[in-house]
Amino acid sequence: MPIAEDVTGEEIDKDVRQELQSLPKTLAEDVAKNLVMVARLIDEDPEGAYGYSRVALRLASRVAAVREAAGFAAYANQKFSEALAEFRAARRMTGNVDLWPVMADCERGLGRPEKALDMAGAPEVHKLDKAGQVEMRLVAAGARRDMDQLDAAIVTLQSPELASNSVQPWTARLRYAYADALLAAGREGEAREWFAKAVEADKDSSTDASDRLAEMDGVEFVDVLVEDEDDENKHEGDEAPQGASSLADHTAVEDSDADVNADADVEEDKDVEGVADVEDDKD
Repeated sequence: MPIAEDVTGEEIDKDVRQELQSLPKTLAEDVAKNLVMVARLIDEDPEGAYGYSRVALRLASRVAAVREAAGFAAYANQKFSEALAEFRAARRMTGNVDLWPVMADCERGLGRPEKALDMAGAPEVHKLDKAGQVEMRLVAAGARRDMDQLDAAIVTLQSPELASNSVQPWTARLRYAYADALLAAGREGEAREWFAKAVEADKDSSTDASDRLAEMDGVEFVDVLVEDEDDENKHEGDEAPQGASSLADHTAVEDSDADVNADADVEEDKDVEGVADVEDDKD
């Protein structure tokens, strides 16, 4: 697959670059470039990212970072069985528990929420950092909702991180999930309050909390561009099309030029007659 011209492979994380040092230099560079393409495309073009991940996997399947990237690319394309296999492989290679929450979410994607809940109660969760623990809580709440246990999902999300006024990278998503669970349970007043709190924390628009809040408030957004197009379409019957107008103008110019040329011909004939008369007089 083609690599973008501005990709050098040096853009990858230093830890990944260190992992790739076990490969021959040229091979390491090729793998690095494909990993950069995966990271670049995974949000906007998941299928493209998946393609590059398969290339990297074919080149260096024994590198944990490659297996992890392949797992995330498969996960982005909802290939949960494949993603889970890649995450498990990466975990075996490194012994790292960071992938535990996304592995549990793959179990949800495969229709096994009970397995995800089992993983939420496993000892590995205590080894996660704060962000990982919050992510695991979100997955567990999602599993509860998969099982139609709305009240349990709400309780699962109630935590010190949710109650905290400090804004962390996970705050907006946690508040959003809580608001969404409250709304599903019919607690609209509380849901609105938490959607508003999610908006406050969502500095990079990682959720659609503002849209959900506006929807609850009955605010309807109007697409100005669509309105402008409608107005143009309404007036199309009142005016000649631009192409026809230009053609008419061009024809008018041609007619005007023809009149000028005709007048010029008449004048020229007069001049010729005058010259002939003068010549006759000379004779």
